[in-house]
Amino acid sequence: MSVLIVGSVALDDIETPVAKHPDLLGGSASYSAVSASYFSPVNFVGIVGEDFSSAHLDFFRSRNIDLEGLQIVPGKTFRWSGKYHTDMNSRETLSVNLNVFETFSPELPPSYRNAKIVLLANISPELQNHVLDQTTAPRFVIADTMDLWINIAKEELLRLLRRVNMLILNDGEARQLTGESNLIRAGQAIQKLGPAYVALKKGEHGCLLFGPNDFFVCPAYPLADLHDPTGAGDTFAGGVAGYLASQDEGAEISFEQLRQAVAYGSVLASFNVEEFSLERLKTLEFSEVKDRLRSLKAMSSFDVA
Repeated sequence: MSVLIVGSVALDDIETPVAKHPDLLGGSASYSAVSASYFSPVNFVGIVGEDFSSAHLDFFRSRNIDLEGLQIVPGKTFRWSGKYHTDMNSRETLSVNLNVFETFSPELPPSYRNAKIVLLANISPELQNHVLDQTTAPRFVIADTMDLWINIAKEELLRLLRRVNMLILNDGEARQLTGESNLIRAGQAIQKLGPAYVALKKGEHGCLLFGPNDFFVCPAYPLADLHDPTGAGDTFAGGVAGYLASQDEGAEISFEQLRQAVAYGSVLASFNVEEFSLERLKTLEFSEVKDRLRSLKAMSSFDVA
């Protein structure tokens, strides 16, 4: 199955303690789509300006990413610049220029509307709901969100949560959304808002996966050499969605499949942060992903005497 991914496409200027690079390919849809493409074809919906490089478009196409839903319009592409602090966990946004993204209204081509696996990457919940209004009968819908939308569009986000199967967010956002300081209670509170499954990201400390009757702790792959954490969460979400799209179309998605999806997403995110932007994913072979997944499973399993 193809996976439908809708989100932002950006050009980023990024500074970390390692280096500083301008004009990098970024955006939630970009990271998610490339990650998902390791498992399934991708139908891609976003918007860019005339300044968007044809080399980026060629890269997307090389990854079996269909660009019929990508709007290329007069003007400049969404731009973001940020600086990461020493621990790489906190960052400072230096500038945001929405440009053509300010008027983005996602429109699904007819061939996209019957998508079975949908990833609503990080855009406003109003736009995420607009996308769902155009789909026919999705089998599994995943939504990503962030603190900004919890602050300024909470009611629209709550409406969205009643329509999705899974929400992905980080630990701070889970606490912000629910008012719960304990992450287990926060995850359970989010389930009561609608999604049967919640993936609660904890950065270098892994991910908590909540199901209706199940719970899974996925560790993060330990890294000593981290260059750029931008897009790690989007890469994770894309890996989850892509893996689910690669499964049997007729069968109900099981918690075991979601466990595997989360593990793959975590491993792909670990590769993504090894270089700036999507540069590591440009050279990453799926055999490397499989090897690292085996290593992650080996180092996180144990026997109790």
